[in-house]
Amino acid sequence: MQNDVIPPSSSTPDRQAAQPQAQFVTITEEEAGQRIDNYLLRVCKGVPKSHVYRILRSGEVRVNKGRVDQMYRLASGDVVRIPPVRIAEKATQAVAPGAEFAILHEDAHLLIIDKPSGVAVHGGSGVSYGVIEQLRASRPDAKFLELVHRLDRETSGLLLLAKKRSALTNLHEQMRDGVTDKRYLTMVAGDWQNARQHVKLPLHKYTTADGERRVSVQAGGMESHTVFSLLRKWEKFALLEAELKTGRTHQIRVHLASSGFPILGDDKYGDFALNRALLKADGTRGALKRMFLHAHQITFIHPETGKPMTINAPLPAECERFLVSLGKPVHTARR
Repeated sequence: MQNDVIPPSSSTPDRQAAQPQAQFVTITEEEAGQRIDNYLLRVCKGVPKSHVYRILRSGEVRVNKGRVDQMYRLASGDVVRIPPVRIAEKATQAVAPGAEFAILHEDAHLLIIDKPSGVAVHGGSGVSYGVIEQLRASRPDAKFLELVHRLDRETSGLLLLAKKRSALTNLHEQMRDGVTDKRYLTMVAGDWQNARQHVKLPLHKYTTADGERRVSVQAGGMESHTVFSLLRKWEKFALLEAELKTGRTHQIRVHLASSGFPILGDDKYGDFALNRALLKADGTRGALKRMFLHAHQITFIHPETGKPMTINAPLPAECERFLVSLGKPVHTARR
């Protein structure tokens, strides 16, 4: 079964149904700056990506009555002609239930939340919906809401969302230019020695036979740099702060695992036998049933005021309880 994406028109309903017409959309200030292909992929939900690029190449999409290529960046006031397109209607479509998350900061430009572990940031790869879909469902009047960056599903902590396209563009530029400072707290297995340690290992992304995304250290991979600082140390474990100098997929997890210090509870790169043992309490040590990786601090320049901001997310209760259960550390760094 198929549906027509039919634009608003003064035609009668019967005429509209019989002859779908092109839609003419005027670009607002909030929509300006994005590429035409990305804009079409967003507004033509359900339309195959290949078809979107086909109508661009064929000239069916026009901007101010002229042809444009996929690299064209929209400007405020541009009039975009979107031809009628047909989308396949899925037998069942998962509708994201509206949800709110712990808000750490919100203003007219930004929303910063504390994402729980186990919640995906967006739908895809076997996940019907994530944080962004749930927030949009709970805020139907929001004109714009987009993820500024991503966190792994198993990682908790600070997640930035932009409420204006200008804020999204500004923050992306800050991240590309290394202006932002992102810090994570993580617990690793092993006898960590150095108070401060730089890890620079090239990372290569690949997909497993099961379709899962993985990363490995490989010559010729993407340049990657993490700085680790020792906060507390026990006989078998260490609490570290990780400072990202680059932002590669699974960077902290792979840098630590490849250095011989797997993150507790990491089901992709960790010590699987240890992870199983940690699921149950042992003597005074409490159980740990998640990956111990938490985005706890970010510093950036506010896209509107131009002033620096530092936002913190407290360590989740289950991680804090695990730390307490370990007793007094053998070493605590001076801060």
